[in-house]
Amino acid sequence: MALWTSADIAAVTGGRATRSFAVSGLSIDSREIAPGDLFVALTAARDGHDFAADALARGAAGALVSRVPEGLAEDPLVIVPAVQPALEALGRAGRARARARVVGITGSVGKTSTKEMLRAVLGGQGSVHAAEKSFNNHWGVPLTLARLPAEADFAVVEIGMNAPGEIAPLARMAALDVAVITTVAPAHLAAFDSVAGIAHEKASILEGLRPGGVAILNRDIETWPILKAKAEAVGARIVTFGESAGADWRLVSAELAGDMTVVRARSPRGEVLVRVMSSGRHFGLNALAVLAVAEAFGLDPAVAACDMGLWRPVAGRGMRERLVMDVVDDHLTFDLFDDAYNANPASVAAALDMLAAAAPRDGVGRIGRGRRIAILGDMLELGPTERELHAALARHPAMASVALVHCVGPLMRALHEALPASQRGEWHETAEGLAARAHTLIDAGDVVLVKGSKASRVSLVVEAIRRLGHPAQNEG
Repeated sequence: MALWTSADIAAVTGGRATRSFAVSGLSIDSREIAPGDLFVALTAARDGHDFAADALARGAAGALVSRVPEGLAEDPLVIVPAVQPALEALGRAGRARARARVVGITGSVGKTSTKEMLRAVLGGQGSVHAAEKSFNNHWGVPLTLARLPAEADFAVVEIGMNAPGEIAPLARMAALDVAVITTVAPAHLAAFDSVAGIAHEKASILEGLRPGGVAILNRDIETWPILKAKAEAVGARIVTFGESAGADWRLVSAELAGDMTVVRARSPRGEVLVRVMSSGRHFGLNALAVLAVAEAFGLDPAVAACDMGLWRPVAGRGMRERLVMDVVDDHLTFDLFDDAYNANPASVAAALDMLAAAAPRDGVGRIGRGRRIAILGDMLELGPTERELHAALARHPAMASVALVHCVGPLMRALHEALPASQRGEWHETAEGLAARAHTLIDAGDVVLVKGSKASRVSLVVEAIRRLGHPAQNEG
């Protein structure tokens, strides 16, 4: 079944189709075109029109353009006044025709992991649509909605921001039945005067709720009153989660056991026990938000709790893997937490808690004792107090269990200098510098965390560490 016909696209966008065609998907990247896709020629860092010919050669059924690229006058195109507004129009139309109940997620930490938990939980009780990647900005949200199958039961939309005023228009486009705010923490402070300013921006997701919509809010954070006031102003039904006594979904305990977090909670329906297949208290809190969404949608709570076990972190988002260092002796292994996609003080603190809960193994390496090792890259967009926020990580309680901390980037120099000498590892200006040293940093029995903002490029260190071994058999 076609997702869109050229006639549909032209009608929705006010464009003109050069010929009839139908598409089964959409893509903005010619390198990722699947046969039958509509190539959307956005103009951002590079002009997508320059890649339309390549997209069509790779199997695109047509292209959405604002001008006819050279040599493509006879090809299947929809020509529109401007591509970005046309994509937004397709997103709104995709949402309008869909029967799906839609949940939107925002927050300083945990958007993507919560989205993926929802994919697993909602997918156990209906067909669910969610972006494969972290498509949460001005083109990612309309792209997600334009890809929404009309017959899907649920849709999950992640909504992020870098500056004031970005979230509300995207939330209104998504016409949300439920909105989740995972947390509010220091992030993007370069664009905001305070954490309160961030809270007001995150709370603006509630402007996208349909009448009778549900706001699922973190009750533990200091800016909770801001979120509550906004929810009341838009007439939302408020459901809370957290450790606070007043939370509707209250975390009683989160026991970290290896690669699992066993969550005990009290819900409006009574006691809840759920296993989350990753180690971290923050994952337990996000799981409660997900179960609150399932309840808001009237789903079977027992099935939802069981399906939570289907979720696993993805690469760059806290995924844990065991790597074998010796092709002969499969006992010579170390564990790697790849959390290299993003970082702010709250998410780094959560990652350090996750590292502290992991157990190294003694007696298997050259050193003789397993170590917890943190490799931390710069946290970006934190504003004028960025160096102080980096240095403050040295005082986080979980740091006491970390044997060595290696640092990447000019801002992480502040943490490097704040650490005691016994804990201070290497510091490098660039990720490339530390990646070249990866073979000297790790021994069998170690547990290694790599965390940093994407632009710090600490993913290069992850790649270098992975090359030190191969996945253990039970890691798939």
